[in-house]
Amino acid sequence: MMAGAALAAALLGVGAAALAQNMPPGYGPNPSFPPPQKSLIPTLHIAPAEAWPKNTHPVPAAGLAVSLYANGLAHPRNVYVLPNGDVLVAETDRPASAVEKKSVRNMVQKHEQKEAGSDTPSANRITLLRGLKADGSAEMKSVLLEGLNSPYGMVLAGDTLYVADADALLSFPYKTGATRITAQGKEVLALPAGINHHWTKNVVASADGKQLYVSVGSNSNAADNGMEIEFQRAAIWEFDIASGKGRVFAGGLRNPNGLAINPQTHVLWTSVNERDELGNDTPPDYLTSVKEGGFYGWPYSYWGQHVDTRVKPQRPDLVAKAIVPDYGLGAHTASLGLVFYDAGLMPQFKDGALIGQHGSWNRKPFAGYKVIFVPFADGKPSGPPQDVLTGFISKDGHAYGRPVGVAVDKEGAIVVADDVGNCVWRITPAGKK
Repeated sequence: MMAGAALAAALLGVGAAALAQNMPPGYGPNPSFPPPQKSLIPTLHIAPAEAWPKNTHPVPAAGLAVSLYANGLAHPRNVYVLPNGDVLVAETDRPASAVEKKSVRNMVQKHEQKEAGSDTPSANRITLLRGLKADGSAEMKSVLLEGLNSPYGMVLAGDTLYVADADALLSFPYKTGATRITAQGKEVLALPAGINHHWTKNVVASADGKQLYVSVGSNSNAADNGMEIEFQRAAIWEFDIASGKGRVFAGGLRNPNGLAINPQTHVLWTSVNERDELGNDTPPDYLTSVKEGGFYGWPYSYWGQHVDTRVKPQRPDLVAKAIVPDYGLGAHTASLGLVFYDAGLMPQFKDGALIGQHGSWNRKPFAGYKVIFVPFADGKPSGPPQDVLTGFISKDGHAYGRPVGVAVDKEGAIVVADDVGNCVWRITPAGKK
């Protein structure tokens, strides 16, 4: 028995070693990344925005096809599919009222964001897409909600549609098939706002629909302006619908933008954007399950106990209990969108996670700018990432598009919000609409 156990352990070790060898740098359960490299001038490497040339589109992986589901949108950042098949699109950007600390760094970053197709006036609306034409585009486009404040997250719980604005979680009455909601939204939970270094607030419902989880990103890169303005930020909040009460569910998450419930285990997962200005390959963004009361390091450490010495004062007590994430997603990939694939149209993606990697300004060469798939087994990531949709960067380094939110529609196709291309793409098996 002991010999058999030893052999099994040895084989398991070989398997783990082989898996690590197949992982790109910065990816996987034990990602490789170099020590931090600090400089007076941070790396600035923006792909200037350029419209998609006529009759061009992103490049799908072998066996897949992509079609233009909707265009002419205004900075679409997130997508959500209602039970009846309607696709909601958040057309949004940074809130105009956001306070910004004046500094040379922020002025340069704002200029670069404009070059990259961001920092535009926010449309502040949610658009509904319905149906499918023969060419793969939506049959109908309708403004469902408008007059919002930089909306991002959307989720239906019962007969109530919840929208996460930059400063509050709102509720709206919803009737199946509605193409317009005129009722005034009700604020059910105020959310930390202000400087809004990370303004996007996402929301997802628990498997039983009784709780909502809301992402609140940090107000700085690495506590640059002190921890006072970070109170209850860099966290995922839990909102109990019945009681109307909210609380911080987990913390130390710099920008936990992607939120999804694993349909197999009912566990909450998030994709997190890690800190900048520590070098091209440090630290990796990550995908992780979220533990109630868990602390994930920000700003004091990253990837467990790797201390960020820029942060003063240090908190070794918090560093000691920082949870190591489940899966690295590469440094500066800006992994924003997250959805689990729970449909039958493309069985190769069954039970795994699809992630929209927006791409970052803080890495040279470019990283991200694609949609990837991470396979899962027994509720955990189980293999190297796979490219699903690429081709967002031109040969001369311009961005035709940048993928953000991802969702799975009622037919099992994958829909992707492209905020630079101002459109939504739809991925299907090759030869099928």
